[in-house]
Amino acid sequence: MKAKYPTVLTIAGSDSGGCAGIQADLKTFSALGVFGASVITAVTAQNTQEVRAIEILSPAIIRQQMEAVLDDITVEAIKTGMLPTPEIIETVASIIDYYNIKNVIVDPVMVATSGARLTDSGIAEAFRKYLFTRAMLITPNIPEAETLSGIPIHTELDFQKAAEIMIEQGCRAVLIKGGHFSKEKATDILFDTQKGTRTVLNSTRIESENLHGTGCTLSSAIAAYLALGKDLGNAVRMAKAYTYFAVRSGRKFITGKGYGPVNHFFYPKRMKKLKIKTE
Repeated sequence: MKAKYPTVLTIAGSDSGGCAGIQADLKTFSALGVFGASVITAVTAQNTQEVRAIEILSPAIIRQQMEAVLDDITVEAIKTGMLPTPEIIETVASIIDYYNIKNVIVDPVMVATSGARLTDSGIAEAFRKYLFTRAMLITPNIPEAETLSGIPIHTELDFQKAAEIMIEQGCRAVLIKGGHFSKEKATDILFDTQKGTRTVLNSTRIESENLHGTGCTLSSAIAAYLALGKDLGNAVRMAKAYTYFAVRSGRKFITGKGYGPVNHFFYPKRMKKLKIKTE
């Protein structure tokens, strides 16, 4: 018997400021003892205050990056972040099908923490068409859930309605992140069609300016815990706890003049091992 690292492939944009995107994903994987591979979809010139420029890579080089990784390295999960055009989403979906990847976490990133829009206007329909049915879980925040479902979200009942719409459109499970919902607590709600459950996940709201990349961190942590063998419900619970402590432990640090990062390495884990059979 030999061993390998549990591995997650992130497909997302690069954040030159290091707070979100590919950089946050790889930090999360490392902190949780998981090996991270990456496919870059766009290069952004950004810092803690603003996104100054975005250079979108071609679907052809994104395809080649994915194939180069997946032809060689066995991955236990894929996490997608910034997929800025419908053509890129279609490309990613086709490769997920070809390699028969089952643990796919889709974080439908549309707007940066600074407010800059990161995707084309027609992106919501592409998510519905190409990724809803292929994802184990989709993790929109409230503005993203409003865009994807087409309804405003003001109450917890609206969470339910939006999730039902997305499930009717093909999602197997939806985690609506409620960071924009309440001033007292952070409420996320997981709707899982496989189990027929609705799970409310509450945590105390932490006052912090260092929230840049929290969505990337949460979805990456879910993928990491799936790679470690957790089921979806436990992966979501553990990822929320990890993100909470990353925010809490990083709230007093200053990185730049705007929205800083969370502390991914507040309690880093050793790299895990998966036993594998060899010929």
